[in-house]
Amino acid sequence: MKYLFDVDGTLTLSRQKIEKDHEYYLMDFFSYYDCSIVTGSDYGKTYEQLGSTIMNLAEYSFNCSGNVVYQKQKEINRNLWTCPDDLREFLNSSLDKSGFDIRTGNHIEERPGTINFSIVGRNANLDERHLYTIYDNKFNERVTIARSINDNFDGIEAVVGGETGIDIFEKGKDKRQVLEYFNDNETFCFFGDKIIPGGNDYTLAKVLEKRYSNTVFNVSSPEETFRILQQIDGRE
Repeated sequence: MKYLFDVDGTLTLSRQKIEKDHEYYLMDFFSYYDCSIVTGSDYGKTYEQLGSTIMNLAEYSFNCSGNVVYQKQKEINRNLWTCPDDLREFLNSSLDKSGFDIRTGNHIEERPGTINFSIVGRNANLDERHLYTIYDNKFNERVTIARSINDNFDGIEAVVGGETGIDIFEKGKDKRQVLEYFNDNETFCFFGDKIIPGGNDYTLAKVLEKRYSNTVFNVSSPEETFRILQQIDGRE
Protein backbone atom coordinates (compact mmCIF):
# COMPACT_ATOMS: atom_id res chain seq x y z
CA MET A 1 0.00 0.00 0.00
CA LYS A 2 1.23 3.47 -0.96
CA TYR A 3 -0.07 6.55 0.83
CA LEU A 4 -0.50 9.81 -1.12
CA PHE A 5 -1.19 13.12 0.62
CA ASP A 6 -2.27 16.54 -0.55
CA VAL A 7 -0.92 19.27 1.76
CA ASP A 8 -3.02 22.46 2.03
CA GLY A 9 -6.29 21.66 3.78
CA THR A 10 -5.23 18.02 4.19
CA LEU A 11 -2.05 17.88 6.28
CA THR A 12 -1.91 21.58 7.18
CA LEU A 13 -4.13 24.60 7.12
CA SER A 14 -3.69 26.45 3.82
CA ARG A 15 -0.10 27.75 3.54
CA GLN A 16 0.50 27.14 7.26
CA LYS A 17 3.03 24.96 9.08
CA ILE A 18 1.90 21.56 10.25
CA GLU A 19 0.70 21.36 13.86
CA LYS A 20 3.37 19.90 16.17
CA ASP A 21 1.35 16.89 17.31
CA HIS A 22 0.46 16.13 13.70
CA GLU A 23 4.10 16.56 12.70
CA TYR A 24 5.34 13.99 15.24
CA TYR A 25 2.66 11.49 14.24
CA LEU A 26 3.40 11.97 10.53
CA MET A 27 7.14 11.48 11.06
CA ASP A 28 6.39 8.13 12.65
CA PHE A 29 3.84 7.20 9.98
CA PHE A 30 6.16 8.13 7.08
CA SER A 31 9.02 6.15 8.62
CA TYR A 32 6.88 2.97 8.65
CA TYR A 33 4.74 3.26 5.50
CA ASP A 34 5.54 4.25 1.88
CA CYS A 35 4.23 7.82 1.69
CA SER A 36 4.43 10.58 -0.90
CA ILE A 37 3.33 14.23 -1.10
CA VAL A 38 1.11 15.35 -4.00
CA THR A 39 0.55 19.11 -3.91
CA GLY A 40 -0.11 22.01 -6.22
CA SER A 41 2.39 24.09 -4.27
CA ASP A 42 6.10 24.48 -4.99
CA TYR A 43 8.81 22.57 -3.16
CA GLY A 44 10.07 25.49 -1.08
CA LYS A 45 6.67 26.23 0.41
CA THR A 46 5.97 22.53 1.04
CA TYR A 47 9.33 22.23 2.81
CA GLU A 48 8.41 25.20 5.05
CA GLN A 49 5.06 23.65 5.90
CA LEU A 50 6.14 20.06 6.60
CA GLY A 51 9.80 20.39 7.60
CA SER A 52 12.96 18.57 6.53
CA THR A 53 12.32 15.28 8.37
CA ILE A 54 8.95 14.56 6.73
CA MET A 55 10.22 15.70 3.32
CA ASN A 56 13.22 13.38 3.58
CA LEU A 57 11.06 10.45 4.70
CA ALA A 58 8.67 10.89 1.77
CA GLU A 59 9.19 8.45 -1.09
CA TYR A 60 8.41 11.29 -3.52
CA SER A 61 7.40 14.91 -3.27
CA PHE A 62 5.24 15.68 -6.31
CA ASN A 63 5.11 19.45 -6.41
CA CYS A 64 3.21 21.76 -8.75
CA SER A 65 0.71 18.93 -9.31
CA GLY A 66 3.51 16.56 -10.31
CA ASN A 67 5.16 18.93 -12.78
CA VAL A 68 8.30 18.95 -10.67
CA VAL A 69 9.28 15.78 -8.82
CA TYR A 70 11.65 15.29 -5.89
CA GLN A 71 12.97 12.05 -4.42
CA LYS A 72 14.63 12.37 -1.02
CA GLN A 73 14.88 16.15 -1.55
CA LYS A 74 16.62 15.74 -4.93
CA GLU A 75 14.87 17.00 -8.06
CA ILE A 76 14.47 14.22 -10.62
CA ASN A 77 12.07 15.73 -13.17
CA ARG A 78 10.70 19.13 -14.25
CA ASN A 79 8.12 20.26 -16.81
CA LEU A 80 9.29 23.43 -18.62
CA TRP A 81 5.86 24.65 -19.82
CA THR A 82 5.31 28.40 -19.26
CA CYS A 83 2.38 30.81 -19.39
CA PRO A 84 1.29 31.79 -22.94
CA ASP A 85 0.85 35.51 -23.61
CA ASP A 86 -2.88 35.25 -24.36
CA LEU A 87 -3.51 33.41 -21.09
CA ARG A 88 -1.54 36.03 -19.16
CA GLU A 89 -3.67 38.74 -20.80
CA PHE A 90 -6.84 36.90 -19.76
CA LEU A 91 -5.65 36.53 -16.16
CA ASN A 92 -4.80 40.22 -15.91
CA SER A 93 -8.23 41.05 -17.33
CA SER A 94 -9.89 38.76 -14.76
CA LEU A 95 -7.95 40.53 -12.03
CA ASP A 96 -9.21 43.92 -13.26
CA LYS A 97 -12.83 42.73 -13.48
CA SER A 98 -13.03 41.05 -10.06
CA GLY A 99 -15.38 42.62 -7.54
CA PHE A 100 -13.04 41.73 -4.69
CA ASP A 101 -11.07 44.90 -4.00
CA ILE A 102 -8.06 43.73 -1.95
CA ARG A 103 -4.83 43.25 -3.94
CA THR A 104 -1.64 42.08 -2.22
CA GLY A 105 0.64 41.25 -5.16
CA ASN A 106 2.00 38.06 -6.75
CA HIS A 107 -1.26 37.31 -8.51
CA ILE A 108 0.21 35.24 -11.37
CA GLU A 109 2.82 32.95 -9.83
CA GLU A 110 4.66 30.85 -12.40
CA ARG A 111 5.88 27.51 -11.10
CA PRO A 112 7.51 24.60 -12.93
CA GLY A 113 4.93 23.47 -15.49
CA THR A 114 2.09 25.33 -13.76
CA ILE A 115 0.64 28.74 -12.94
CA ASN A 116 -1.09 29.63 -9.70
CA PHE A 117 -3.52 32.52 -10.16
CA SER A 118 -4.95 34.37 -7.18
CA ILE A 119 -7.24 37.41 -7.17
CA VAL A 120 -6.25 38.44 -3.64
CA GLY A 121 -2.60 37.55 -4.32
CA ARG A 122 -0.11 35.12 -2.87
CA ASN A 123 1.17 37.84 -0.53
CA ALA A 124 -2.13 38.00 1.37
CA ASN A 125 -2.11 37.52 5.12
CA LEU A 126 -4.52 35.18 6.92
CA ASP A 127 -7.22 37.83 7.40
CA GLU A 128 -7.07 38.87 3.74
CA ARG A 129 -7.21 35.24 2.61
CA HIS A 130 -10.19 34.64 4.88
CA LEU A 131 -12.04 37.63 3.42
CA TYR A 132 -11.46 36.33 -0.08
CA THR A 133 -12.65 32.86 0.91
CA ILE A 134 -15.94 34.37 2.11
CA TYR A 135 -16.26 36.32 -1.15
CA ASP A 136 -15.42 33.31 -3.30
CA ASN A 137 -17.85 31.04 -1.45
CA LYS A 138 -20.60 33.56 -2.16
CA PHE A 139 -19.83 34.31 -5.82
CA ASN A 140 -17.94 31.17 -6.98
CA GLU A 141 -15.41 33.41 -8.68
CA ARG A 142 -12.63 30.84 -8.94
CA VAL A 143 -14.92 28.21 -10.46
CA THR A 144 -16.14 30.76 -13.02
CA ILE A 145 -12.61 31.83 -14.00
CA ALA A 146 -11.40 28.22 -14.20
CA ARG A 147 -14.37 27.28 -16.38
CA SER A 148 -13.63 30.20 -18.73
CA ILE A 149 -10.02 29.05 -19.11
CA ASN A 150 -11.11 25.47 -19.81
CA ASP A 151 -13.67 26.62 -22.38
CA ASN A 152 -11.46 29.11 -24.24
CA PHE A 153 -7.86 27.88 -24.17
CA ASP A 154 -7.06 24.71 -26.11
CA GLY A 155 -4.59 22.37 -24.46
CA ILE A 156 -4.81 24.14 -21.09
CA GLU A 157 -6.64 23.11 -17.92
CA ALA A 158 -7.55 25.06 -14.79
CA VAL A 159 -8.74 23.73 -11.42
CA VAL A 160 -9.50 25.25 -8.04
CA GLY A 161 -6.75 24.65 -5.47
CA GLY A 162 -6.22 25.66 -1.86
CA GLU A 163 -8.28 28.49 -0.36
CA THR A 164 -7.65 31.33 -2.82
CA GLY A 165 -5.91 29.98 -5.93
CA ILE A 166 -6.49 28.47 -9.34
CA ASP A 167 -3.93 25.96 -10.67
CA ILE A 168 -3.35 26.13 -14.45
CA PHE A 169 -1.31 23.68 -16.52
CA GLU A 170 -1.06 21.79 -19.78
CA LYS A 171 -3.99 19.48 -20.43
CA GLY A 172 -3.43 16.16 -18.64
CA LYS A 173 -0.57 17.47 -16.52
CA ASP A 174 -2.56 17.42 -13.29
CA LYS A 175 -2.08 15.28 -10.19
CA ARG A 176 -3.00 12.01 -11.90
CA GLN A 177 0.35 12.10 -13.71
CA VAL A 178 2.11 11.09 -10.48
CA LEU A 179 0.93 7.50 -11.01
CA GLU A 180 3.53 7.20 -13.78
CA TYR A 181 6.16 6.85 -11.03
CA PHE A 182 4.62 3.70 -9.56
CA ASN A 183 4.07 0.15 -10.76
CA ASP A 184 0.69 -0.64 -12.28
CA ASN A 185 -0.04 -3.25 -9.61
CA GLU A 186 0.43 -0.86 -6.67
CA THR A 187 -2.51 -0.03 -4.41
CA PHE A 188 -3.00 3.42 -2.93
CA CYS A 189 -4.64 5.35 -0.15
CA PHE A 190 -5.09 9.01 -1.14
CA PHE A 191 -6.06 11.95 1.09
CA GLY A 192 -7.19 15.26 -0.41
CA ASP A 193 -9.53 18.13 0.40
CA LYS A 194 -10.52 19.08 -3.17
CA ILE A 195 -11.97 15.80 -4.44
CA ILE A 196 -14.85 17.55 -6.18
CA PRO A 197 -15.36 18.33 -9.88
CA GLY A 198 -13.08 21.28 -10.66
CA GLY A 199 -10.89 20.64 -7.60
CA ASN A 200 -7.19 19.87 -8.01
CA ASP A 201 -7.43 16.47 -6.23
CA TYR A 202 -10.37 15.25 -8.32
CA THR A 203 -8.70 13.66 -11.36
CA LEU A 204 -6.23 11.63 -9.31
CA ALA A 205 -9.01 10.46 -7.00
CA LYS A 206 -11.21 9.40 -9.93
CA VAL A 207 -8.41 7.35 -11.51
CA LEU A 208 -7.70 5.62 -8.20
CA GLU A 209 -11.37 4.92 -7.50
CA LYS A 210 -11.66 3.06 -10.81
CA ARG A 211 -8.86 0.71 -9.81
CA TYR A 212 -9.44 -2.24 -7.53
CA SER A 213 -8.49 -1.93 -3.85
CA ASN A 214 -7.60 1.77 -3.82
CA THR A 215 -9.03 4.00 -1.09
CA VAL A 216 -9.76 7.72 -1.39
CA PHE A 217 -10.58 10.09 1.49
CA ASN A 218 -12.08 13.49 0.76
CA VAL A 219 -11.25 15.32 3.99
CA SER A 220 -12.44 18.68 5.28
CA SER A 221 -9.47 19.50 7.53
CA PRO A 222 -6.09 18.26 8.79
CA GLU A 223 -7.82 17.12 11.97
CA GLU A 224 -10.02 14.76 9.95
CA THR A 225 -6.99 13.41 8.09
CA PHE A 226 -5.20 12.52 11.28
CA ARG A 227 -8.29 10.99 12.87
CA ILE A 228 -8.63 8.69 9.85
CA LEU A 229 -4.92 7.82 9.85
CA GLN A 230 -5.07 6.78 13.47
CA GLN A 231 -8.12 4.63 12.73
CA ILE A 232 -6.55 2.81 9.77
CA ASP A 233 -3.00 2.57 11.14
CA GLY A 234 -2.51 -1.19 11.34
CA ARG A 235 0.52 -1.22 13.63
CA GLU A 236 0.23 -2.65 17.09
